[in-house]
Amino acid sequence: MNLKSGSVDQFESFSQFKDLQEFNAHLEMWLSLHKDKFSKGELAGLKRLVRFAAKIPGVSNAKIGTVLKAIHEEYNGNGISRSTFKRMIAKAANLGIFTVHETERKNGSQASNLYVFNRFPKNDPPKKDKLDHPNKTINLSKTIKNQKSTKRNETFLDHTFTSDHVPQSFISTVKYFFPEARQIEEFWRMAAIAAFKNNCELNTISETAIHSFKQLIRKMKTRAISKPVAYFYGILNKKFEEKYFEELHEIGFPAEDNDFPLNFFYKK
Repeated sequence: MNLKSGSVDQFESFSQFKDLQEFNAHLEMWLSLHKDKFSKGELAGLKRLVRFAAKIPGVSNAKIGTVLKAIHEEYNGNGISRSTFKRMIAKAANLGIFTVHETERKNGSQASNLYVFNRFPKNDPPKKDKLDHPNKTINLSKTIKNQKSTKRNETFLDHTFTSDHVPQSFISTVKYFFPEARQIEEFWRMAAIAAFKNNCELNTISETAIHSFKQLIRKMKTRAISKPVAYFYGILNKKFEEKYFEELHEIGFPAEDNDFPLNFFYKK
């Protein structure tokens, strides 16, 4: 039986996130892997739908017409078609980004869909406190030794088993210090998250990611780092943010507009 339509507040129990920050973190991870599967128009539709899922984190029952009107106004009359928006819905649902539930009015006629965004099916991104300089310390040689060791019930997979989505240049740099495939993939996942957060294209991040990793290793040789992946993410995020503002400055972007891309998913 279909759900009864009504205010989005009545669907609060469908939310899978404790707050808006957690919702956005999971969405960033979804798009870091699947952003290239959407056209520009479809991506604009998805990101606008995300804004309508801010009141109840990850839940929206906005009408298609309402979303399209908002996009049209945001881009000064250059909106997207209804068919483009529906293609986005089909793609996102198929990828598992969100689940679509049909709703109906009291008279049984079909109403607007309910979009319930799903959690990313991997570990949560590093929390804010984990990105700060840790107090607990260990030396580089001990860190690498511990990284090489595995639990008895786990199978060791070296760098040759790393997923194809990780650039070979990045693998070649990281494998000497963190030889396991899962370790390399985790470092690259953090690079993808940091790049998306700062509006950088995935095909342009390898050089910055490699440079940031070398900075991490240099730090590990001069001081103790207890959480290398989190520290790496912090370096990357800073570099991508600096690069982003440099690009805005080069094209003469007005200062008052600079906040838009960094807060694309919701307005504070």
